[in-house]
Amino acid sequence: MKTNTFRGRDYISLLSYSREEIETLLDVALDLKRKFATGQPHHLLSDKSLFMIFYNQSLRTRNSFEAGMTQLGGHAHFLDPGKIYAPALEGDEQAYSTERIADVARTLSRMGHGISIRMYGQPVDWIYGKANQIVNEFARWSDIPIINMECDKYHPCQALADLLTIKEKLGGFRGRRLVMSWAYSPSVEKPLSVPQSVVIAASKMGMEVVLAHPKGLELDPEVIRACQVNVENSGGSFQISHDMQEAFRGAHVVYPKSWTSMENIPPQTAKPEMEKTEKLFQQHQDWICDKAKMDLCDGGAVYMHCLPCDRGFEVTDEVIDGPRSVVFDEAENRLHVQKAVMAMVMR
Repeated sequence: MKTNTFRGRDYISLLSYSREEIETLLDVALDLKRKFATGQPHHLLSDKSLFMIFYNQSLRTRNSFEAGMTQLGGHAHFLDPGKIYAPALEGDEQAYSTERIADVARTLSRMGHGISIRMYGQPVDWIYGKANQIVNEFARWSDIPIINMECDKYHPCQALADLLTIKEKLGGFRGRRLVMSWAYSPSVEKPLSVPQSVVIAASKMGMEVVLAHPKGLELDPEVIRACQVNVENSGGSFQISHDMQEAFRGAHVVYPKSWTSMENIPPQTAKPEMEKTEKLFQQHQDWICDKAKMDLCDGGAVYMHCLPCDRGFEVTDEVIDGPRSVVFDEAENRLHVQKAVMAMVMR
């Protein structure tokens, strides 16, 4: 009899999960979603606790994790780093205001059943990869599963919700063309975690993936290489385009979202140079998802976004509030996929 291969595992990136394991998580999420809809109890984590450490603000992530733990019969503890001794890497400690991650992780491991972390951007001075390093440092020392609620490299919970939404709306992944596109925003302080996780997830599931962005807004080369390996194994495809309109032609899923430039943040630069990124952004204000671009897509195409979106910049009201938009189904699915992850790794 095969044992549960999920129990006790960290959930930091979908790169460490096989396609079959992702399909299992989606199946569990669908089952839990049906139980929730019909009012069936599903207290799979009775008397268990999840510690949630938020370095960044949140609406969907915090509430979906808290509601999810309640529905699973457990309890979620919200931990504000400003109200505890802030967890810090060795060498980053400050007397009586921080506590080494090794000590925090081992302490919480004695008291609960999972630790989830959200950190990117300003809390790590926009040093790309440092937030992911911190999440992995927790995993190194913790005896209970670590769940990544979004770092500067990955957002695996959002990507899993995106996959569930695609599966529900389009019936599957094979032969479906997904466009992960950059879109203009007046804000340049947006991490790369969502687009990177979306292209990883879609390529792993065998979709025809197009990454569209202006030059200067490339994703992490490590992520690009992973996508290329994924399509070799999955039978899908992966390509990069610098033309938003051309990328949208015939697409079944479009996901236009802003992200910052890796070229202008550490370690590529000594300090964040956001003014350079702002200048780059201003040159591409026409990268907006509007009705004209949606009309280029397949007739049954859907519009996706992780939210919050910058209305009037990334997308027009006509699109996000229109019949092709599935953003609120997508947001709801955060609840169900995260319940599946917690139920499988924390039991």
